[in-house]
Amino acid sequence: MNNQEIAIIGAGIGGLTTAIALHKKGFNNITIYERRATATTIGAGLVLWANAVKILERIDLLDSIEEIGGKLEQMQRYTSENEFLGAINVKTINTVIGATSFSVSRADLQEVLLEKAVQLKIAIVYKQAVKKLISDTKKTTIIFETDTRITPDIVIGADGRMNSIARKYVVGDNTPIYQNFVNWIGIVETEKPTFSENNVLDFWGVGQRFGLVPINKNKAYWAGGMQLPLNASQKKGDYKKDLDSMFGSWSPKIKEIIALTPSENIKYIEVFDHNPTNVWHKDSVCLLGDAAHATLPTSGQGACQAIEDAWHFATCLATEESVETAFKSFKALRFNKTTSITMAGRNLATSLFNTDAIYCQQRNAQAKQTDYKNASQGIAQLWGSGL
Repeated sequence: MNNQEIAIIGAGIGGLTTAIALHKKGFNNITIYERRATATTIGAGLVLWANAVKILERIDLLDSIEEIGGKLEQMQRYTSENEFLGAINVKTINTVIGATSFSVSRADLQEVLLEKAVQLKIAIVYKQAVKKLISDTKKTTIIFETDTRITPDIVIGADGRMNSIARKYVVGDNTPIYQNFVNWIGIVETEKPTFSENNVLDFWGVGQRFGLVPINKNKAYWAGGMQLPLNASQKKGDYKKDLDSMFGSWSPKIKEIIALTPSENIKYIEVFDHNPTNVWHKDSVCLLGDAAHATLPTSGQGACQAIEDAWHFATCLATEESVETAFKSFKALRFNKTTSITMAGRNLATSLFNTDAIYCQQRNAQAKQTDYKNASQGIAQLWGSGL
């Protein structure tokens, strides 16, 4: 099947990594179609957990990730009053999975993936928004907004969670589900060293949360979350003023990081995901990444699972006897794990953004009693499964 024409819809993390993984497996007739004028990314930063890094090492990207990433030690939890609740040991996660976790900016990761794609001479065509997909005798034709059309042998839907044309074609519906909270996200880079330890700081309030992730001593990204309806007045507010009002009294570190972040580096994001679906493919189209199994940021695994998808999809396509069996094997291999991670992210979000003060007190008390050694190992076992 190595000579088959493969079209990838979307030049995000999932699409680019899939193209690179396919090339690694011997597929050379690959084109990525991106609706934007350039390959951009939404978000400030992310953690490439050890499971994703294990995949990136297999496609010869570990050296590049080490250059842009920071090595994390702990995920520390605090209350909004700065009371310590406990810490997940990142080193335990790394040891169980067998790789190192890195915090990175999304822009830097995107650049690494783009550079690799260019190096491998993978074609990327920009300004190619997909209008619709139509069946054509077991193959699928892509019709672009320009009214040009192609009928490749394989179509990979890596076009995200918010308006995936591929998901609409495969599943019948591509409407994401609002999960009743928003994130203000930001990235900051300082001239003097500001972040002395590479620990994730996660502060829990009542219906609110603030997380800070260092990348190096001078660079970090953060997210402040709050339960809000869609199109709340804060969407058009003064973000820095609103953030300082909401979180400025929590921890001196939070107040400092908000003050240091340029206003243009702050974004307001209404947070959506998708209900898990057992349907990932139709005709010659297969979904992966957010188009197949969008998770909340509270899962910590959105980009990581897209990276895992890339490797497993390429492996299935290289080893199975037909495209149809490859699609089926891929979905069977990935469905249970991605569903577990999706639901875990929802459950944590429900807990973190609960507005009942008594519930939050009980939640925090329970967090203080958590066996964090076992918790760290449990996380590693889930995230490391199937690798």
